[in-house]
Amino acid sequence: MKIKQIYLDYAATTPTDPQVLKAMLPYFTKKFGNSVSLHKLGQEAKKALETTRLTIAKAIKAKNKEEIIFTSSATESNNLALKGIAFANQKKGRHIIISAIEHDCVLNSALWLQKQGFKITQIKPDKYGLINPRDVEKAIKKNTILVSIIHGNNEIGTIQPVEKIGKICRKKGVYFHTDAAQTFGKIPIDVQKMKIDLLTASSHKIYGPKGAALLYIKKGTKIEPLLHGGGHEFDLRSSTVNVPAVIGFGKAMEICLKEMKTESKKLILMRNQLIQGILQKIPQAHLNGHPQKRLPNNTNFWFAFVEGESIVAKLDEYGIAASTGSACSSEKLEPSHILLACGLRPEQAHGSLRLTLGRWTTKKDIDYVLKILPKVIKNLRKISPFKS
Repeated sequence: MKIKQIYLDYAATTPTDPQVLKAMLPYFTKKFGNSVSLHKLGQEAKKALETTRLTIAKAIKAKNKEEIIFTSSATESNNLALKGIAFANQKKGRHIIISAIEHDCVLNSALWLQKQGFKITQIKPDKYGLINPRDVEKAIKKNTILVSIIHGNNEIGTIQPVEKIGKICRKKGVYFHTDAAQTFGKIPIDVQKMKIDLLTASSHKIYGPKGAALLYIKKGTKIEPLLHGGGHEFDLRSSTVNVPAVIGFGKAMEICLKEMKTESKKLILMRNQLIQGILQKIPQAHLNGHPQKRLPNNTNFWFAFVEGESIVAKLDEYGIAASTGSACSSEKLEPSHILLACGLRPEQAHGSLRLTLGRWTTKKDIDYVLKILPKVIKNLRKISPFKS
C-alpha cells in the first residue's frame, strides 16, 4: 500500500516554486556572468541582480535599493547584523539586547560577543512567547548599541510588536534589528513605519532556492563587514554573488507579494482547523505560542507523557513530515530554549511538535493529520515511561 506523503515542515524549508526555478535556469548556462565583470555577460548578470535588489527593496518599503545586501543565508545575515554593529559601535557602548526566544544564530552570535567583552541582556517573553515593549525600553541603557528581536518566532509562531519596539529604539538612538526569516513574504513589512534599521530575510523560506538571503541595512547605519575581499555588495559582503539564487529569491518574493492576501487567508483557515482539531481530539494537548498573534502557517503543541522525537518518527512512518522545533537545532537533545523561556518544564518542552503549513497544503492533508496524530499519541502514551 502506497503511503500518502504530506509535508508539514514549511518553517524548516520550502520546495522551490516551479516559476522560480524557471526564472533561475538561464543564469546557470546562458547568463552566467560574474556580476562585477565589465563585459556583456557580467553586465547582464549585474542588471538582473540590481533589478532584483530594487524589487525586494520596494517590497519592504526601503528607501534605496542599495540598502539591500545579499548574503548566503539568514544565519550569515544575523551574524553580520549583530557582530557588524557590535564592532563598528563599540566605542559608543558594548551593551546589546536580544530576546530569550531568538533563533539559535542570533542567540549564539550574542553569546559569542559576550565572550568578547560585550554585555548581553535577554528579554524574557510571557507564556505565549510575546515580548513586552516596555521591558525592552527598561533594559536600554546609555551604552546600549543594538536591540535584536525576532519578528515571527520560528518555533512557536508568535509575532512580536516590532513597530512599538522599533519606535522605542529610534527614540533612544539605538539600532534595531529584526530577524524576519519567518514573516518575510507572509505578512506585510514596512521598514519605515516599523523603524527597523536592520532586517534579515531568507529565500528558501518563501519557495526560493537555498543559498540566498538578505540583510536590509538602513542608510547611514554604522556597521563593519565580516567578510573582506573584492568589495562586493557595497563593501559590506565580499564574495562572488550567487546570481541564479538571488534571481530566484526575487522571483519568489514577486509571487509572495501577489499571492500574500489569498495565501494567508487560506493558511489561517487550515491552521485554525488543525489547532482546534488537535486540542479537541487529543487529551492533554497544549498549544504553544500566542493563540491569535501568530504566523498564518504555524502550529506548535506539547503533549503530556510523550517525546517529540518519537511523535515525529511515527508520523514519518505515516508519510507526514513534521518537526519538534527549529530544524537548525533538531539534532540537539536539549529541550528548546524558546519553550523553556515561555515557562515550560524540560519534560513538557521535550513533548513538543511543530506542524507548519505552506503553499501546497490542502484541507485533505489536515484531515489526514487529524486522523493519524491522535492514534500516534495514544499508542505512544501506552508505552510511555513518563506516564504516572
